[in-house]
Amino acid sequence: MIVIDAASPTPPYEQLRAQLARQIQDRTLAVGTRLPPIRRLAADLGLAVNTVGRAYRELEVAGLIETRGRAGSFVSAAGEHAREQAHRAARDYAAVIAGVGLDPAEAIRIVEAALGQASRP
Repeated sequence: MIVIDAASPTPPYEQLRAQLARQIQDRTLAVGTRLPPIRRLAADLGLAVNTVGRAYRELEVAGLIETRGRAGSFVSAAGEHAREQAHRAARDYAAVIAGVGLDPAEAIRIVEAALGQASRP
C-alpha cells in the first residue's frame, strides 16, 4: 500500500519512488510484477500524472523497473542483479576491513559517509 503524506517536507514523487523502491527491494513487488498505469495510480493517490511519471522514470533509471511501451511498467530483473552485485561488494569490503583490522563501527561510518557523498548530485 502506498501512502502519500501531503504534510511531509519530502516531495510526493520522492515519497512514491521510495515506497515503490522499498517494496521492490524487500520483494513485496516481485520481479515481473506489472505496476499500475501512471494515470490510474495518479488518480488513486490524488497526485498529478507528471508526479507519478517522474517517480516511475527515476525507478527506471535506477534499474528497478522497465517500461515496455503500451504494455506498461514492470519490476525489472535488473534490480535483482543490482542486489547481488551489492552483496558481493559488501562481502569484499568486509574482507578488506577484517584484513586491515579496522573496527566494524568505523567501517560502517565509512560506508555511511560514502553513501552520503554518492547521493549528492
